Amino acid sequence: MPAVSIDALTSGTLKYLRERWWNDDFTAFVVETLRPRPGNRILDVGCGEGDTEVRIGRLQVSQMRLFGIDLMIELVMVAKRETAAHNQRVGFATADASALPFRDGVFDSTFCVAVLQHVGRVDVAVREFARVTTPGGRVVAVEPDNSARYLYSSIASGRRVFELSTQFFSALTAARGDTVDGAVGPKLPTLFVESGIEPLSVRLFPVSCSRLGPLDDDEWRHRHDAIEAVLDTTVPERVKTAGREYLDMLQTYESDARQAGSSFVEIQNTMLFATVGQKSG
Repeated sequence: MPAVSIDALTSGTLKYLRERWWNDDFTAFVVETLRPRPGNRILDVGCGEGDTEVRIGRLQVSQMRLFGIDLMIELVMVAKRETAAHNQRVGFATADASALPFRDGVFDSTFCVAVLQHVGRVDVAVREFARVTTPGGRVVAVEPDNSARYLYSSIASGRRVFELSTQFFSALTAARGDTVDGAVGPKLPTLFVESGIEPLSVRLFPVSCSRLGPLDDDEWRHRHDAIEAVLDTTVPERVKTAGREYLDMLQTYESDARQAGSSFVEIQNTMLFATVGQKSG
């Protein structure tokens, strides 16, 4: 798994999970919990580039209809091309998870993966999931607890750089006025109950990567570029100050890691909470 998908030193949230983490085991879990049947209508909230639709479409369940929505029209266009290239008929739309453009009870199953971590009013979005799902239908939401991300480094500057990265991304979130709850993952069962969805199970999926020995130049460059790209935007001076301090320490960390050579170790881990529920009758 490419380390960039969970690198806490480049983002305060999990990114690129669909494109760079999703594997056959997770596909099996999604299929098992969504229970696609002939004639079912299944909604994917936050479809990204359509990878999930391609994977589920390969099951060739007769007359099953897949629908995907995403907030970014660029991703929706990619998803349309990707599914068309596999001769799959999938409905796509550009839409907000908190205002789904569908009538009540139209889907047999609704699911999302690593989407609610970016939503300001998660309770509103979950209510929308419940609204568009038919009574007795499945609702599946898979989200992390970004507040509990873990990084171990064999060198002291690594531990310090992780602290500064956390401070920088927190300052950036506050400056942008984001009200997202990065720790939404373990809260999903409660949110389900409040929205008329009966929780059936919670399954944990670890997302981790380990680096033994020196990192290559591209990884270090990606880390620096990710922060510099933020600092090139319009952000308050306090955020720029935090970013520059973080970049300075990141440079120190890179230098120390190169000197450590084959003895360098870096381990990152976080957890996805996959909550499966059933819409109440």
